[in-house]
Amino acid sequence: MKKVERINVIMRYINNRSHFTISEIMREFNISRSTAIRDIREIEAMGMPLVSEVGRDGGYFVMHNSVLPVVRFTNNEVKALFIAFMATRNRQLPYLKSRQSLAEKLLGLISENQQDDLVLLNQILLFEGTNPNNPDLLELSDLPHPMLEKLIEIVLLDSYLLITIKEEKDIKSYPIYLLHLYHENGLWLIEGFDLKEEKKKIVPVDYLTDVKPYQTKERLSKKKILEKISKQEEVINFVVELGPKAIAQFKKYHPLKVSISYTNPYQTTAILKTFINVNKPEELAEITNWLLFLGEDIKVKEMPKEVLKVLQKRLSLYCP
Repeated sequence: MKKVERINVIMRYINNRSHFTISEIMREFNISRSTAIRDIREIEAMGMPLVSEVGRDGGYFVMHNSVLPVVRFTNNEVKALFIAFMATRNRQLPYLKSRQSLAEKLLGLISENQQDDLVLLNQILLFEGTNPNNPDLLELSDLPHPMLEKLIEIVLLDSYLLITIKEEKDIKSYPIYLLHLYHENGLWLIEGFDLKEEKKKIVPVDYLTDVKPYQTKERLSKKKILEKISKQEEVINFVVELGPKAIAQFKKYHPLKVSISYTNPYQTTAILKTFINVNKPEELAEITNWLLFLGEDIKVKEMPKEVLKVLQKRLSLYCP
């Protein structure tokens, strides 16, 4: 008997009894003690109200011999769920192919008064990417890259991947250990550890042409991978505080390897910390152009002198 089928049968078995023990479950379903305990814990996590009895003859009984009542949402909880759902527009999220179906199911769970509130919220609230003249018209493609769902399904089973990406005219494959999958600046990005070059790599999901589990006899453990990454971390030499205007510019464009941390709950101030390789002229030029793009709403806390020199040279062209 498969695990899912066994747990369903156990749920029916214990729901029809006022009292049961682990030993009974073991005998009835021919499973070990550890498996029986694990199954009971999963059944508790699904919402069946079990109460344990301590002692030699102890066991479990089901409260009122029934499962938990239907979940009810408060008015504020309904609004929070609906607004969060609205805010996902044009975020290219996986598994959201049918918004209409999900919206109808959510509306079916609530009262008419709550439905009226949600209809009004849908008319009032506009989020980034919404067409103000026609809120129901999506300005961007709302569907994620077709490889994203496949990537997530594989990662749920194994973080060691063989990814194939298209780089300009070349198609290359890399074995990686996936560290994070995140959405930033309108792009889904893979942050992984290249198992051959033994260094971190960031790859846009849009570049993916294929992904599959990486089968190898000798795997570098996660602990070893994290140790190698920590040793490779460069010393931070560039620290900048951003105000609301600079944050707005940051959201429009920023180098892939740069990220910010918000410093207040309203996300109106943030701090940026990173490493700039001053021995790479192209990186110096890129960071200089980007700082000028951010505008005046920044405070530099730490900066390599080489970046300062390039900035001063650039500014002297505008203010001789």
